[in-house]
Amino acid sequence: MKNVLLVEDNKEIVPLVEMAISRIASVEWAKTLSEAENKLDDGSFDLILLDLQLPDGNGIDLCSKILAVSPTTPIFILTASDDLSQKVLGFTAGADDYITKPFEALELKARIEAKFTKQDLLTKELKSLKWKELEIVQSKQEVTILKDDKLTPIDLTALEYKLLTYLAERPGEVLKRDVLLNDIWGENIYVYPRSVDTHISKLRKKLGDVSEIIESVHGVGYKFVPTEV
Repeated sequence: MKNVLLVEDNKEIVPLVEMAISRIASVEWAKTLSEAENKLDDGSFDLILLDLQLPDGNGIDLCSKILAVSPTTPIFILTASDDLSQKVLGFTAGADDYITKPFEALELKARIEAKFTKQDLLTKELKSLKWKELEIVQSKQEVTILKDDKLTPIDLTALEYKLLTYLAERPGEVLKRDVLLNDIWGENIYVYPRSVDTHISKLRKKLGDVSEIIESVHGVGYKFVPTEV
């Protein structure tokens, strides 16, 4: 079951939220920002319902702190204020949705359920790519290679990781240099075509003994040729 943190100083809201989402998530309650921060330090949450006006400060500040540490955590602003400027502040801080009190239980449930569904689909997409020589855990952006008969982590730059993942998602496919340039660097950014070769060369050095999984196709580009597990 999912776990939701409700940051709300009005205790009458708590049973309403619990009733609305009891079948899809458990609810932990914090009535102040400091209580919420303690709960966040102690555990993880699949979604946060956050009031803006709290006894010890503004929920916007907590929203920014949470997303600085965990940028994928969904945050729904839950407040009695219907002021447009407050909504803008919430969305600017990174909130995913804005629910005005009083709210209908069915609407709250529907919005949270829809968000969970999207999260689950995204998690499935962020799968591990695994072969004999290499494993990429996309949800953590971790890459390990086979070295001395065991998987060993390697450090890649953001661009090297993006390049390797792009190749790994298209095993056996011949990828032209201009395609790599457009899809990885972007069509509106001018990069000398041979820079692809330079970055592939750097990536191969980091791959070490398994660098042969990136095969050169003379005059065309590259092909990812791993060994199936």
